[in-house]
Amino acid sequence: MTAAPAECSPRTIRVQLSADPYPVVIGAGCLARLGEQIGDRGFREGTKVLVVTNPLVHQHYGTIALESLRQAGFEASELVVEAGEDRKTLATVARIHDAAFEHRLERGSLIVALGGGVVGDMAGFAAATWLRGIAVVQVPTTLLAMVDAAIGGKTGVNHPGGKNLIGAFHQPRLVLIDPTTLATLPEREFRAGMAEVIKYGVIGDAALFAELEAAGDIGSMAAVGPALLQTLLERSAAAKARVVAADEREGGLRAILNYGHTLGHVVETLCGYGTWLHGEAVAIGMVAAGEIALAKRLWSAEEQRRQKALIAAAGLPQRWPSLDPAAVLRCLQADKKVKDGRVRFVLPTRIGAVEIRDDVDSERILAALSAQISPESNPDQTSP
Repeated sequence: MTAAPAECSPRTIRVQLSADPYPVVIGAGCLARLGEQIGDRGFREGTKVLVVTNPLVHQHYGTIALESLRQAGFEASELVVEAGEDRKTLATVARIHDAAFEHRLERGSLIVALGGGVVGDMAGFAAATWLRGIAVVQVPTTLLAMVDAAIGGKTGVNHPGGKNLIGAFHQPRLVLIDPTTLATLPEREFRAGMAEVIKYGVIGDAALFAELEAAGDIGSMAAVGPALLQTLLERSAAAKARVVAADEREGGLRAILNYGHTLGHVVETLCGYGTWLHGEAVAIGMVAAGEIALAKRLWSAEEQRRQKALIAAAGLPQRWPSLDPAAVLRCLQADKKVKDGRVRFVLPTRIGAVEIRDDVDSERILAALSAQISPESNPDQTSP
């Protein structure tokens, strides 16, 4: 078991939804105060809590979470599920439902998602659908989940035809981020999380993008360091909170958070879930979106060079894998953001600004991908 620091001096960022606002609490050692934080949200002693986690997170942090909940007077139990993208299915959600039934979770009960984005998505979807909706608390333990997946209430699972096609909006009551849990995160997954941080820089925070450029190597937790890490967590959480508050259910503005994701989801779907980590696929998708923007003269070659250089500094892949063009176009048509048969792309207009376009024809898409083609579809490849 990995020990957690005793002290927690958190920074709180609020997601200001009109109906159900909630806090994002960020602080080293806060996992040990999970029970206290949940109690502060109005849950009473004796409330039944089901902690959903995966084997590795359970090994390091399961005991800390359960002890904190029990010390606060909650009736806590745990379910450990496999949590790769290939396990992000309705079958796994059914296991969570079975555990909810076994432990007699009621409408006043709570599910805690302790893990990365896959655990968060599945546990959140299970909470949204158990008894037509019970509370969920997100406790992300990966960088990608901390800066993106745990905030905003998007939950769901994959379908053979595409990523996250089955799901629901179900906002958490609390997001608790303890940066010390990243100490046990594999370096490849840390790099994948940096893709989402870079995304925030491109879509709306030019100063964050420049700060990342100035840092040089951003491909590991050791290289980033605790001070910059705290900044990245706070700035990313605040950016996500602002967009979600303005557009809770992705009716307009929130779509900009999908920068890099439209083509990234194609990579994940056609290469097979788990071949590339989500953040790696997003990095490839951002470069592809940049190529399309360059072809449409929305931004400059220098801005695309800067984006590619920063992605490289994070140790992330950039080249498009060898995929059948017809399959790519079919997969794009299955994307959740298709409207009236037209694929909507988030395209950059400068570092710090993007726009949503539905006027990208198939020929331009395939030409941009061809320019980015990789000689090998290798998930460990990080060079341009």
